[in-house]
Amino acid sequence: MEGFIFAISAYVIWGFLPIYMKAMSHISPIEIVAHRIIWSVPIAGFVLIMLGRFKELASVIRNPRLVLMSFVTATLISINWGIYVWAMTSGHALDAALGYFVNPLFSIFLGAVLLKEHLNRAQLIAILIVVCAVSFLSWETGNLPWIPLGITLSWGTYAFLKKSLPMGPNQGFFLEVLLLSPIAFYYVITLEKKGFGHFYDTSYVNPLLLIGTGLATALPMMLYVNGAKLLRLSTIGILQYLVPTMIFIIAIFIFKEDFGTSKLIVFSMIWFALIIYSFGVKISRE
Repeated sequence: MEGFIFAISAYVIWGFLPIYMKAMSHISPIEIVAHRIIWSVPIAGFVLIMLGRFKELASVIRNPRLVLMSFVTATLISINWGIYVWAMTSGHALDAALGYFVNPLFSIFLGAVLLKEHLNRAQLIAILIVVCAVSFLSWETGNLPWIPLGITLSWGTYAFLKKSLPMGPNQGFFLEVLLLSPIAFYYVITLEKKGFGHFYDTSYVNPLLLIGTGLATALPMMLYVNGAKLLRLSTIGILQYLVPTMIFIIAIFIFKEDFGTSKLIVFSMIWFALIIYSFGVKISRE
């Protein structure tokens, strides 16, 4: 039950996060991501101290290979955050939702290609439908759908690499934001010196919003990784659809984004692919 509460809490926070990001539409996505990194460091560090696992981080830092791999995963998650924030603040929340709907099937594809995991017929059909959906969207718009593809590739690859890192999820997240923090600090300080930053605004709203990104970033991430440890993979697999569903609803009914025929077709194909995949998983277990 504890793991379920952790996971649900994380997904609900992630689901409502678009509204918070939309409130910062007047701030550049890069500045928002930089503050997400900076303010996540003290929160993640505090959690490690409270759990009594801060000392375990020392052995990880002494391993150059683990540090390098952590920097790679940190880069991937920062790219994911950047695309996500841009999508939310520029009227493309539906594209972000599409990316998170596709992501589970991309993870299956990675497992088949890189880990030689066996795919059943339902999984193959589901992946082919996703490829057709992305191809149709590209043909319809005349461009590659870089937002859903970027979110899918960055998050899927991040999750794949995280599995191979021999360290606790809390330590891993803290190390990632710690490694990125010098770059984030430099960017924010440079921005403020040039007069383009929003942290030292006379209004208290922008500074509070930027500081809050740390809690909005670290809290659900750490709730998720701890919940995932206590739940079955199948449960996590079902729950993960909660986030793109909430983003989809918010994009249409709150952000009033356009949901034309082409997007209806694409989303219908993705949902159909997920139904086929879920049905295939159920059959394979029986």
